[in-house]
Order: sequence, then C-alpha cells, then structure tokens
Amino acid sequence: MTADVSGSVEIRAALVRLRRATGLPVAFGGLVESGGPRMRISELTGTTTFALSALTVTSGNGLGGKAVALARPCAVTDYSLSRRISHEYDAAVAAEGLRSVLAVPVVVRRRVRGVLYGALRTAQPLGDRTLGAAVEAARDVEQALVVREEARALLGAARPEPAPGGATAGVAWEQVREAHAALRALAPRITDPGLRAELLDACGLLTTVAAPAEKVALAPREVDVLACVAAGATNAATAARLSLSPETVKGYLRSAMRKLEAHTRGEAVAAARRAGVLP
Repeated sequence: MTADVSGSVEIRAALVRLRRATGLPVAFGGLVESGGPRMRISELTGTTTFALSALTVTSGNGLGGKAVALARPCAVTDYSLSRRISHEYDAAVAAEGLRSVLAVPVVVRRRVRGVLYGALRTAQPLGDRTLGAAVEAARDVEQALVVREEARALLGAARPEPAPGGATAGVAWEQVREAHAALRALAPRITDPGLRAELLDACGLLTTVAAPAEKVALAPREVDVLACVAAGATNAATAARLSLSPETVKGYLRSAMRKLEAHTRGEAVAAARRAGVLP
C-alpha cells in the first residue's frame, strides 16, 4: 500500500496552528494510507526524539488507531496507564515522554484521511478548549484536502488538447470557460505553492488556444472576477465564490472595465477574451 502524500503541507501547518492556539508542547500527525487501515506519522513539532517519526499506526490500535476506527476524537489523561486503549505503541510514546494525549481524525467525505495529535508531558486532563482547537485544526485540513481534490479533478478535465483550426478537442468551450473560472476561484485557497502554480499554469493553457488580439495588464483578482462574470455569476455569487465582499467585487470589476475600455460587463468579458485573458 502507498501513503496518500497529498496533504502533508496542510497537516504540518495545522500542527503549528494547534500548538500556537493551545500552548501544547508537542503535536504530531500523519495521513492514512490509500485504501488501507494504517496511518503513518510523518509530521512532528515540539518532539525531542525520533521515537514517533515514521511510526505506523493500525486502525483500532493505540489512541490514534482508535480515532481512525471510530472516526471521532479520543483523549487519555495518562497514556501508559489508560485502560481505554491498547498499548502497542507504549514504547515510542514513553520514549518521547508523553502522558496526556489527544487524537483527532481528519474526515473527508466520511473517510478518515489523517490524524492530528496533541500531547503534554504531564498527566493532566486536556480541557474542552484544547480539544476544540484540535477539532478546528482537523477541519482546516479537511477543507484543504477537499480543495486539493476539486482542483486536481478540474485540472484533469480542463487541460485543452489542441486540434486543427485552434479548436479544443473533446471539450466544449463553455465547459472550458467554467473550468477556468473554477480554477481561478480555487487557486487562492491552495496552501501548497506547487499545486497553486500548477492550477494557474492550467489557467494559462486555457487562455492561449488562440493568439491574443491585444495585450491588457489585469491584476490577478480582476481576472478572477471576470472569470466568474464570464461564467454567468452575479456580483453576489462572485463574492461568495472568491470569499470577497460584494463591494470589493464591484471595485475589481470597475477597474478591469476601465483597463479594457469597456462600458458593460459583457463588453469587459469580450475584451478580456480578445486579449487572451479569458478563454
């Protein structure tokens, strides 16, 4: 079985946020193997040994395995003495000097994709505030993974294949334009710079099927707004899609129209297409 490596960046970032929000001295986590019942700890922060690094946790075993099996948060006040979990990993936990530990699963579309742990080196209850922060961190990872999957699906569907006459083989123009708008909306939400660059490169491919008739320098957000408008979205829908306020959307649209010398939304979209900014 192979590990599902997408999401490691998000796991790492969530662990840093979890420690910052709670003051927990140690946080670690990892992703569940693709199609399998095992999770591998790959990201650690605050640890002083390598005891937990690359540790493979099987569903149902230990605290993290219990969180995977139940698909819900689990916590113990004293790991080595707890009767609520099995103890396959006591040696690694003891080597790191951990006592109170919580484990929160990352659940994406009803499937556990990873686990975030937080821990103390003393045996004391982990309060509701700490557990709540861990749950929020797991939700952040969940949302990031959903965005990644949507982005990769769009990338697969939206890559144009040149055909004679500059047409796009197998993909209707309206589908290409809708995919372009969706990719532009997703890009700012991607934390992985490599994937974000890949999305924007795909957007560039979609706009270079035909040579531009004129050059216009638009800001990225102006292009995002125009892409949504071209797909038929209202200002309110565009604002929701791009996580902007309606007034901000109007500002970007006015700026783009001024640069494109357009008097209406339709003229702006047409001019952007002539300039090779939109497909």
